[in-house]
Amino acid sequence: MSHLSSPFVSVIIPVFNDAKRLKICLEALENQTYPKSLYEVIVVDNGSDEAEDIEGVVAQFEKAIATYESAPGSYAARNKGISLAKGEVIAFTDADCIPAPDWLEKGVENLLQTPNCGLVAGKIEIFFKNPKQLTTVELYESIMALPQREFLEKHQYGATANVFTFKNVIDKVGGFDASLKSSGDVEWGQRVASFGYKPIYAEDTCVSHPARYSFNDIYKRTLRHAGGYYDLQIKKEKSFLERNKRFFISLAQDLTPPLMFAFNLFLDSRLKGVQQKLKVSLVLIFIRYVSAWEKLKLKFGGVSARE
Repeated sequence: MSHLSSPFVSVIIPVFNDAKRLKICLEALENQTYPKSLYEVIVVDNGSDEAEDIEGVVAQFEKAIATYESAPGSYAARNKGISLAKGEVIAFTDADCIPAPDWLEKGVENLLQTPNCGLVAGKIEIFFKNPKQLTTVELYESIMALPQREFLEKHQYGATANVFTFKNVIDKVGGFDASLKSSGDVEWGQRVASFGYKPIYAEDTCVSHPARYSFNDIYKRTLRHAGGYYDLQIKKEKSFLERNKRFFISLAQDLTPPLMFAFNLFLDSRLKGVQQKLKVSLVLIFIRYVSAWEKLKLKFGGVSARE
């Protein structure tokens, strides 16, 4: 890609109490193959503790600026970043991600080369604390975490750990639903597609993302995802009958033993031996029941969690 055809890019990163991994992300963004004069990095602190010193971390990097969003939730933070962005192209990633050196170059290339492109969903590679000794939760993540191609091809969205779009697309379709703590990327991506824009998956546009390590990690993520699903698919439905129908179908799906999943798992060559396959099945059962319990709490007046 020639510099003459390269648009200015605004990279937007929401962060909440994750200064250590944010620094690693920013280091990766300082070392991109994309022309340094043609991108900025906007870090949006979403209410981190003072001890995290997000501003101090951001100040160490020439390309980065820090701003603040008090409304809780990563989608409110991303909207704040969008409002400050100077770029013709907007790129989204997360504070715990590590973009590949050519991430910006490849993301922009895919966006520009696709007619009527609304969003590029890039590959998300999962990495582990100790690849030679995975925890039970990491085993589950190695099979199930962030299947970006599937998100795009089956559901017309990309996880905002790795998404590129044009600023004029956002101007036309609107920003993220700031009321959502999770699933805002689903709603926004499907909205982009509903406007007639083309979403694509890009294998060569890659970020690395850490696997959840412990049951506590995956418990917190499940609460957030269950809340996002409830807020998006159930709470926003205006019809009383349809709202309750969706709720009970979702609850039944969570409480139904995942027999087909277990069967497919035992055929999956990525897992070695019966023990690994049983462990991954147990993690899914744990997730399903946590999700069902959280949806019940939300049904009876609870508030969705941010983490």
